[in-house]
Amino acid sequence: MIEAIPVRSDKQLKAFINLPYKLFRNNRYWVPPIKKDVYKMLDIKQNPFWRHAERELFLAYRDGQLAGRVAAIVDYNFLDFWNQKTGYFGYFECDNDEDAARALFEKVSEYLLDKGMENYIGPMNPSINDEVGILIEGFFTPPFIMMTYNPEYYRELCEKSGLTKAKDLFAFYVDMKDIPFEYYERLSSIIRRRIPDLKIRTINMDDYFNEVKKIKEIYNDAWSRNWGFVPMTDEEINELAKTLKPLLVPELVTLIDVDGVPSALSLAIPNYNYILKKLNGKLNLFGMLKFLYFKKKIKEVRFMIMGVRKQCQKMGLEALLLAESVKIGQQVGYIGGELSWTLEDNHLINNMIKKVGGKIYKKYRMFAGSVNR
Repeated sequence: MIEAIPVRSDKQLKAFINLPYKLFRNNRYWVPPIKKDVYKMLDIKQNPFWRHAERELFLAYRDGQLAGRVAAIVDYNFLDFWNQKTGYFGYFECDNDEDAARALFEKVSEYLLDKGMENYIGPMNPSINDEVGILIEGFFTPPFIMMTYNPEYYRELCEKSGLTKAKDLFAFYVDMKDIPFEYYERLSSIIRRRIPDLKIRTINMDDYFNEVKKIKEIYNDAWSRNWGFVPMTDEEINELAKTLKPLLVPELVTLIDVDGVPSALSLAIPNYNYILKKLNGKLNLFGMLKFLYFKKKIKEVRFMIMGVRKQCQKMGLEALLLAESVKIGQQVGYIGGELSWTLEDNHLINNMIKKVGGKIYKKYRMFAGSVNR
């Protein structure tokens, strides 16, 4: 017998957070997140996302044994930005149990119906600016930092619960030794001649939070109207900036100024999942010592944000930014990295990544469902 219930107690919240540690404890590829970070992400008082969103968490039990979890989410900034009655689902984890999955998505539909929604997309954990997507290809390598991982059967669970494809997301892998640097040096020279007042620089950590403001402006302008995008609020970007600051390698944050205006951005971070895999969700004193020791051994990066202001797009800055970013990554000592994620229909960016030697090695799917009326 399947029973799906809302999370109402601290004990149930603990069960919600602990479920993937149980499901994947013998999976060699899954990377356990730090538990206190998951608590913070879900905490409506600590995570500024919840100041414009609300959610309900659900657990599914089969014969008294925990079988799955999901979150139903309404992001009012999404509703205002897109003028659509669309909610989210997120944090979906489940045994290979079609009945449990179906019961969870029925709860999502019921909650969102009560909130006036007509359909939903996901997974968003909890937003488009966080971890998203169900992995559908590329199961036999671990995920990079802030990317999801799940067993192959998740796709079937979603489809048998009535969900359909909304959009696929690509993750590319680039091996530094495969990059045609000579070609991009020639291209760089052409673009620099075409745009005389152009400056490529790295982030100024001594003026970090002013730089963050510039990054937010580029990000919200460059990605506006992209599928699923919602502008980050000042509170959200500042919270993210505080989280990322101790993790950043300044050389891996590239900005391009045009006529003195920050106009393009690339942000990469070392693949800290290399360390998280060893911590098993705990960051105590011993874990901190382990983190500091292994930090220097990371040899791959995730290029997680790349964008150009709309008024400067199609001037060649995209290619210049990409080439400079991977070149700097090599100079700093990294041997390769993941560029993720990109929309399947962002042909301009996808083709440029392929030209620097990038190969699609993972695919993620965003699903859509209808609210039952």
